[in-house]
Amino acid sequence: MDLNLFGKNALVCGSSKGIGKACAIQLAAIGANVTLVSRSPEKMAAVVREMEMRIDKNQDHDWLVADFSDFKDLQKRVKGLLTKCRYQILINNTGGPPGGPITEADSSEFERAFNQHLLCNHTLVQLLKPGMIESGYGRVINIISTSVKAPLDNLGVSNTIRGAVASWAKTMANELGVHGITVNNVLPGLTQTDRLKEIINVQAEKKGISYESVESSMTKNVPLGRIADPLEVGSAVAFLASPVASYINGINLPVDGGRTRSL
Repeated sequence: MDLNLFGKNALVCGSSKGIGKACAIQLAAIGANVTLVSRSPEKMAAVVREMEMRIDKNQDHDWLVADFSDFKDLQKRVKGLLTKCRYQILINNTGGPPGGPITEADSSEFERAFNQHLLCNHTLVQLLKPGMIESGYGRVINIISTSVKAPLDNLGVSNTIRGAVASWAKTMANELGVHGITVNNVLPGLTQTDRLKEIINVQAEKKGISYESVESSMTKNVPLGRIADPLEVGSAVAFLASPVASYINGINLPVDGGRTRSL
């Protein structure tokens, strides 16, 4: 089974922590050179050190400071990267919008989330596509949410934008397949991230119960009976980025312990 990504370059967004960091670590573990992208140079430097300590291979990892709230600035910064190398793997990953009922969401929340998620994803694919075509190898993997299969309560803006990204990705998969570029979505379920902790804290405060009670209630809905480690999501991403996944295209892959009640 060919999981080897030696000589391949991966651009991993939102990779200073959580699922993005886990994706970077798992891609590096099978040989990829990884460029981290986030707002925090200190955290990204720490991730690079961690990858170098974990993985004893002749690889080259670096990072790019960028803010996904400004997709035009992101475009300019990534163009600078592309003067030095081309990328075969793109992991689109951005922190989710604030929670809350959709009936209470302001229109500006949708606009901000649309820019941070869909427009940034689209901009990056357009920038990296020529290099993927020239390389004869391309993988675009979007980290979205199981909400594209079943909307989640109190995440109205997120449900809406994640669904838009899923449809955008399927359209991209149809168009880029002729170049041998695959486009897939990974849908994490409950995963040990700062985002999940924030959601649990909000629910605990709202209901007047403990953090542990909310966490336990959530876990009961997962057939595997636990919350995922981010590295488990990163492993699915690394598989889709590898040569063995060359005929997997245009799919939504839940990594949720079986919580989603549909195929």
